[in-house]
Amino acid sequence: MPHTENHQQSATSQTSDHAIADLLDTRYHVETPEGIDLTLRPAGLVPRALAYSIDLIIRGVVLGLMYLLLSMLGKLGMGLGTILLFVVTWWYMVWFEVLNQGRSPGKQWMGLRVVHDDGTPVGWPASLTRNLLRFVDILPFGYTFGILCCLNSPTFKRLGDIAAGTLVVYRETKPLAPVLPEAQAVRAPFALNLKEQRAILGFAERASGLSKERRTELASIIAQPLQVPPEQAEQTLNGIAHSLVGPR
Repeated sequence: MPHTENHQQSATSQTSDHAIADLLDTRYHVETPEGIDLTLRPAGLVPRALAYSIDLIIRGVVLGLMYLLLSMLGKLGMGLGTILLFVVTWWYMVWFEVLNQGRSPGKQWMGLRVVHDDGTPVGWPASLTRNLLRFVDILPFGYTFGILCCLNSPTFKRLGDIAAGTLVVYRETKPLAPVLPEAQAVRAPFALNLKEQRAILGFAERASGLSKERRTELASIIAQPLQVPPEQAEQTLNGIAHSLVGPR
């Protein structure tokens, strides 16, 4: 009976851990029409607010400079200024989102972009919808409604995003190539399976963060199937890692 109770407690604990992990995981998983799984990271309220603030400053500077020039044209300048205000206010975000891969200058600065819910690039109808509905999100003042929508959405959507079927996500960057210790590339004496290749590459990539004693200990364990002297194990593993990665 004690064994059964311990087993049940362990299972309950594991279930609870998984539930907590699911709650903490804000990644958004989608499957493209081609059957490719994508993992998107929705942007939270703070980075979105900072990106919008940057765009607001840019628009303010542009309008200020243009009004200064148009004021020299009298009433004609006032009329042109009204048209300019409309264009910049309603089309600034749309133009950049559609023609610049979902990135306004502010979003680009913050590493964000707008996409459809399925991960595809945002189009004109969706961008127009999400930006025209800003006048609802700003109600009653200071984007109150939009903030409440973001805080109550698991993917931080405001009303415009919900209506348009869009997401603001972090732009994925290309991973940097791992830095391997200096070594002459050598081939393994036999074909390595995927698990063995990962173990050797993982050791070489982490080598710079390990002490000499720890590197020697791990190298002797990983290199056992290679049948090399312990004092040559680390250098051999680094050489095999270089051969697996190839010339760079």
